[in-house]
Amino acid sequence: MRILVVNPNTTASMTATIADSAMRVANPNTEIVAVTSSMGPVSIEGYYDEAFAVPGLLIEIARGEKAGADAAIIACFDDTGLDAARALANIPVVGICEAALATTTFIAQRFTIVTTMERSRLPLEHLVDRYGMAGRCKVRAADIPVLSLEDPNSNARDRLRSEIATALREDKAEAIVLGCAGMADLTAELRREFGVPVVDGVAAALKHAEALVTLGLSTAKRGAYASPVSKPYKGLLEGFEPRKLAAK
Repeated sequence: MRILVVNPNTTASMTATIADSAMRVANPNTEIVAVTSSMGPVSIEGYYDEAFAVPGLLIEIARGEKAGADAAIIACFDDTGLDAARALANIPVVGICEAALATTTFIAQRFTIVTTMERSRLPLEHLVDRYGMAGRCKVRAADIPVLSLEDPNSNARDRLRSEIATALREDKAEAIVLGCAGMADLTAELRREFGVPVVDGVAAALKHAEALVTLGLSTAKRGAYASPVSKPYKGLLEGFEPRKLAAK
């Protein structure tokens, strides 16, 4: 099977980290196609960035499906554009936050997401509530810029470790969920260091996507995720008219 993994920001080095995480857990017969959005912000930190990341994401979803992808993963922990992508696509689309939370419920009663910026904490709390996990999951922010995770001269990884330690101590967390796709390469190291399950959303989403394809399941196309109504789009968004986007 072929799984499309879309990094909805425009930083290619982060896409490489994401792709590596997916490939480490993929079945031998799974082809990973990892792509970087061609337009939008270099990182997604808050509602404004998220809004402008969606157009580029949808272009990659449409291209990937047309090229033969069996499922798609949105590799941003905000689950950026997930509902729009599910409405657009006829293949399963998995968000890494939803996949990480669902996976963690199998192994822990109480857990904490540790994300990057404080401005990302409240949006993630809203997602936790939407996914029905508010009674089991807390969200913490290490207050580190996303791109600092790739800077060996920053203290981002030390601050992440400090916040995980606080979550284990104060939240009584039984497991930790990494709240950014850019943290994926730290998973094994953090598991060894803290001695608790540490869940990476990219890996979790990959296994969920494989399962959906194997089971022959895709997104329901009636009701909320029905295909977009064909209508003209004006101005700069003319190319996002559903029939035009699907034809790209």
